[in-house]
Amino acid sequence: MYAIAMGSENEILPTNRTYTVQEAAAETGLSVHTLRYYERVGLLDPPARGETSGHRKYSEDDLRRVQFLKRLRTTGMPIREMQRFVDLYRQGDETLPDREKLLQNHRCQVLAQVAELQDSLAAIEYKIASYRVIGAEKYWPEKKGCDK
Repeated sequence: MYAIAMGSENEILPTNRTYTVQEAAAETGLSVHTLRYYERVGLLDPPARGETSGHRKYSEDDLRRVQFLKRLRTTGMPIREMQRFVDLYRQGDETLPDREKLLQNHRCQVLAQVAELQDSLAAIEYKIASYRVIGAEKYWPEKKGCDK
């Protein structure tokens, strides 16, 4: 049996696999410290523990939740709002309208950030073009792409 990871239709994961905290960190791109922090502040339910080792065992559902939380955090949602969202989720389907409203409000903030970034990028593009017009290429080697 397989499940599609939240937000990525192309990523198919077996549904019965478990991950150590180190594996979960590697899979999600978060640090072990961040995963434990998310548990402490209630964003993640405490994961199951190994019967003999007592080590954390994250399920694929846990990893999907982490990936969604990571997206919320990447887009600038404060931890308190993330906690509010998770609390609403835990209350069940009767909170769907509240969760939708919370995400719609956040979407508006993200769209405003995207617009601001697009404006900033346009200003940078304009400055690059103006340097080329005034002959700045004499002083810098030709660079058309992004340097890493």
